[in-house]
Amino acid sequence: MKNELDRQRIAHDWAARGFSCAVWTDPPGEEWADFVHAPDELVMLIDGDIELRFAGRVLRPQAGEEVLIPAGVSHTVINTGQMTNHWFYGYKRV
Repeated sequence: MKNELDRQRIAHDWAARGFSCAVWTDPPGEEWADFVHAPDELVMLIDGDIELRFAGRVLRPQAGEEVLIPAGVSHTVINTGQMTNHWFYGYKRV
């Protein structure tokens, strides 16, 4: 399965940089508002559409585009598409 192979490659890359790696799934319209994490967080869209809001920015990354959300920054993640989306996320190990 292509996504599984990609996950292995991305998980290996992120681990080398000190990050965990897991997959999240959201239905259309799902919104995770105003989250704050102690460590840095990486997010990478696998498929579908996503919007990330933090630090006065609104990002709509394409599949495969990595976004770093700095530690302690309030952020919101929204599935803005018409289909279920999947995305990698990981936290910096401290």
